Amino acid sequence: MAKLTFPGGIQLNGEKQLTKDAPFINLFPEGELVFPLSQHIGEPAVPVVKEGDFVRMGQVIARADGRLSAPIHAPVSGQITAVEDRLTADGTQARSIVLENDGLYLEIPYPPNRHIYSLRREEILAGIRSAGITGLGGASLPSAVKIEEADPESVDFCIANCMESEPYLTAGYRRLVESPWKVINGLRIVLRMFPKARGVIALPSGYADCAAQLRELTAQMPHVQVRVLPDKYPQGAERQLIYAITGRTLNRTMLPHDIGCIVYNLDTLVAINQACITNEPLMTRTLTLSGRAAEAPGNYRVRLGMSCREFLEQAGGLKEGYTEEDVLFLDGGPMMGRPYASLDVPVTKLTRGLICIPRHELPSVRTSACIRCGRCAGVCPNRLTPFRLLRDLEKEKDDRFIAHGGLECSGCGACTYICPAGLSLSDRIDEYREQLLKDPEKTGDYARRYIRR
Repeated sequence: MAKLTFPGGIQLNGEKQLTKDAPFINLFPEGELVFPLSQHIGEPAVPVVKEGDFVRMGQVIARADGRLSAPIHAPVSGQITAVEDRLTADGTQARSIVLENDGLYLEIPYPPNRHIYSLRREEILAGIRSAGITGLGGASLPSAVKIEEADPESVDFCIANCMESEPYLTAGYRRLVESPWKVINGLRIVLRMFPKARGVIALPSGYADCAAQLRELTAQMPHVQVRVLPDKYPQGAERQLIYAITGRTLNRTMLPHDIGCIVYNLDTLVAINQACITNEPLMTRTLTLSGRAAEAPGNYRVRLGMSCREFLEQAGGLKEGYTEEDVLFLDGGPMMGRPYASLDVPVTKLTRGLICIPRHELPSVRTSACIRCGRCAGVCPNRLTPFRLLRDLEKEKDDRFIAHGGLECSGCGACTYICPAGLSLSDRIDEYREQLLKDPEKTGDYARRYIRR
């Protein structure tokens, strides 16, 4: 039974007013583009090009290496100049393909468009796999795997996750405003794989205008519902969203299809629509550029491989008076986003946004000893007691950490946000959890999802 919300969580100042009314602007890269071979959970893609090769837009430049992998396509035409190690957003080096854009955008020929009702299961799976689609909401799992792993007869909910509960990010909202049919049709394509399933488009109360439009567009689709949920963080998290929509509970030893659910981010559904209807591979990301240090906060359609520096510069750069040293650059929102190691890194399928926050606006946090106030437990969406988990990990009591539910932490950051002692609870717990998951003998079924990386 639908709950429409979940225990715990926090209300945030979303800062979405900075970009919510900004339509998408297309950016076109100049110069070189860089494509790390690992842009997904699983095995890195394998190059099928070499230095000196000419490629066209839409052409495969790296093939999938097995089932848990995804191909990479050129989003421009030009010449391959290198296959070498390059810096990525997390500060590590990764084997990458480097492509020099010739500015001509010569494209490969695509097969004729297909109609949604003509698509068969095998065609849908092949389309998703060949297009290189991965989870674009952060999970980065090759998208066909969700369908392949699920029993078609046991799935009864296919959920379009349109929650976008992180502050600053509004690219999802603009998707719903500007191309709602692509989201709807992406969901309808997924529903074709699961004959007993109902479709649910889940979005926050702050997107009421989109809800009205979506209800009108789906009025003649009895198998598709639009559900508006409270605008609370982290409502967009998979476990919390499933609970709010279905009342079913999911833990980290399970996958959504274990309880009859399939969840796709709205951008992933748009990519599925494009792959299956127009045969287009995944070559762009729709991203929010925001933060009070950005000259022109807005929403942009960016080619994969374009450098984040060029993205920022083409979008207007920083406001006058700011230098890069004055600004914290985040990949994604401030709750679960990560600082960019450098702006000289490429936009990938994993990129979630570019948020430019003036360092003088960052909260000044004084840390002190835990006062055991319990606020962290009150906001934890997974019903954990973070202060107790912190004590367990500080004493390296692995068994207690596991017994107290530490492996259930999703790293959402709600506990850190609310902590009056200024403790980095979420980061420390999540790091310790990740360390333990490397030992399947100790963590058992909890390693099930981890080992897919």
